[in-house]
Amino acid sequence: MAVRATISRFPSDPDVQESCGLPWGVTLTPFAPADELGNLPSYGSDGDLLPRCENCWAYFNTYCELDQWSWNCVLCGSLNGLTSRSIERYSQTQQPCAEMCSSFIDLELPVEGSNGEAVQARPVYVAAVDLSSSDEFLELIKSALLAALEALAPGSLFGLMIFSHKIGIYDIQGPIPVVKNVFIPPDSDSGLSVDLEDAMPLLSFLAPVDDYKDRIAAALETLKPTTSWERTTAAGQGLDGILLGGRGFGVAMEALVRYLSSEYGNTFALARVFAFLSGPPDYGAGQLDTRRYGEQYASKGEDADLALLPEQTPFYKDLADVAVRSGVCVDIFAVTNEYTDLASLKFLSIESGGSLFLYSSTDDSTLPQDMYRMLSRPYAFGCVLRLRTSSEFKPSHSYGHFFPDPQYENVQHIICCDSFATYAYDFEFSSNDGLSRHSDPPILQIAFQYSIIVPQEETSNSQSKSTNRPRYYVQRRLRIRTMQYGVAANINELYDSVDSESILSILVHKVILASLEQGVREGRLLLHDWLVILTAQYNDAYKLAQHESGSVVSRVDVAFSQCPQLQPLPRLVFALLRSPLLRFHEEGVHPDYRIYLQCLFSALEPASLQRAIYPVLTSYASPDKQAYPRHSLSRAALITSGSPIFFLDAFTDLIVYYSSTADPSFPFPPPHDCLLRTTINRLKQERSITPKLKFIRGGQDDASAFENHLIEEQDVDGNGVPTIMGFVSFLEEVTRDVMEYMK
Repeated sequence: MAVRATISRFPSDPDVQESCGLPWGVTLTPFAPADELGNLPSYGSDGDLLPRCENCWAYFNTYCELDQWSWNCVLCGSLNGLTSRSIERYSQTQQPCAEMCSSFIDLELPVEGSNGEAVQARPVYVAAVDLSSSDEFLELIKSALLAALEALAPGSLFGLMIFSHKIGIYDIQGPIPVVKNVFIPPDSDSGLSVDLEDAMPLLSFLAPVDDYKDRIAAALETLKPTTSWERTTAAGQGLDGILLGGRGFGVAMEALVRYLSSEYGNTFALARVFAFLSGPPDYGAGQLDTRRYGEQYASKGEDADLALLPEQTPFYKDLADVAVRSGVCVDIFAVTNEYTDLASLKFLSIESGGSLFLYSSTDDSTLPQDMYRMLSRPYAFGCVLRLRTSSEFKPSHSYGHFFPDPQYENVQHIICCDSFATYAYDFEFSSNDGLSRHSDPPILQIAFQYSIIVPQEETSNSQSKSTNRPRYYVQRRLRIRTMQYGVAANINELYDSVDSESILSILVHKVILASLEQGVREGRLLLHDWLVILTAQYNDAYKLAQHESGSVVSRVDVAFSQCPQLQPLPRLVFALLRSPLLRFHEEGVHPDYRIYLQCLFSALEPASLQRAIYPVLTSYASPDKQAYPRHSLSRAALITSGSPIFFLDAFTDLIVYYSSTADPSFPFPPPHDCLLRTTINRLKQERSITPKLKFIRGGQDDASAFENHLIEEQDVDGNGVPTIMGFVSFLEEVTRDVMEYMK
């Protein structure tokens, strides 16, 4: 569980918080195996015996005062008695329990209703493949699913479903694959005439991977695109034979979730659905009108950056609620360059605990690698996340891919969570009294209750050697982190405790929210105004701005030269303004790509997010020797460094650039055993998604993929859009706005 505060020393009162201009909050990666410093939790059992405060329900921790019969809650100050079992538990000195050893613990819980015995579980995976597609699309999907089969644990159950104007479910347990088809009604209000359970029992549909891997592969080879004749006949023709629909994605997902829900809690504790789309749903319930994306905004005067971001139908958000209740997590993989309205589809994935992937073409898609990577890493499911604070302050907003508990405040439910999934919180004071530096320090406690699927040989009660015993069990765990923070004596101490990467995370969440509610233009204004106000507050705190006759006459320090911790922020804000997340529709940003970035950026941990927004540019004297660890993103940096080789890490892209003056004797591309290639391989392994790797030789290859990342240059894209400015011009504009603000 990694936790990073935007400021490691908290403000003392609301006035200090307001005057510092900084967001006050934390980013949280609950299923990370270690904390932000690499420390592992203390593991233990009997999590149900962990004492809880009778007043605020916080958990006992190492910061609490403990005597023989009672303990004081460090969050609210209440005195609590100890049960006889707790007294016995804490009187043992030879083997102290986990909560006595560390403020970061991970305890096993008994599974409810199991009488102490582990509940049987089999991981369930279902692929839903769009046949209203092309041969190239299906070849890519076959490769991705074959890679997925290699990553699935033995004992997993797998099902294959196809959809177009009809739904097909495969029985792959016989000698040849058999498909049962159910036709989808074209009406948007109609459901299936036959339930999938009636067409085929679920346990005939779900096949054990280790027994039927070859037959699953054989079934994948039968996937063929639905012909245009079939689609036209089923969907009907419009004027002049124009095809009307044929991709019944909404009905297929609704039927599949209902199909799987019949065995929720019996056959499986979590089912993951991989939905592969080659275009927008255009048939049956859940169909989307893609005509809203086009030139009509120019004629109607509508703001495309606002109109294309909200969902056009609640169908997929409502379906996500059903999926959550059915224990079904949906990952959407869209492989298309046509408008698919991911703004409407995204809720089905992110609210059910899944991910949203977008690939613009089949040619260079990393889908097979992403599938294997996603299924190879551990994940938790059925998670409940609760953040508690000491009484002087409280969470004000929460951000991330979860859904809030309808009954309890500051409780979030997460259906599926891997070790990269990150969430964020804003804080505010509970009253004007603030935090006194002479009282108890502020406390933060995060409780993360989750389930994992554990092989039998790892469980403590796996004594039976029976061949028919279940091989997988659900294990329930409780992970708790209690943290104590200092209080800043003044604004200077606050500025010195800044974590710029965490601040960027909070800012990204805020501008995404503003963009969705009020449009991209409003998100840009919010971000720009924040930097102006922060710069003004900093100049005022350090007494750098002198007033004469009511106006600012001295030069404003926009580089934060007196505070190294604040210095990265202008570049990060500039890069965020230049990213496709906040660039305008008329600048060529596809609305689906913007939605994809919103979903990606809002789940990244801070260090990865910073690379995605402001890439790391490193230079090498040779493939085996690094020259400089970091450069600014400008051509001037390339020229002045004099280095022959540059490596750019933009999170989703890794680019190696050989300058035109590089020694011709240097091998191109760099050899597999050199330092540069070793660094690349390490970064690829650490990523949550598969980055694309490009090698470019300056003066010979098209270098635009590399040069487009040099965002600090004036009008680097060369598209003539007058709103684009270089970093120097940006700082000049901020300076003018700060001077105007401080008048």
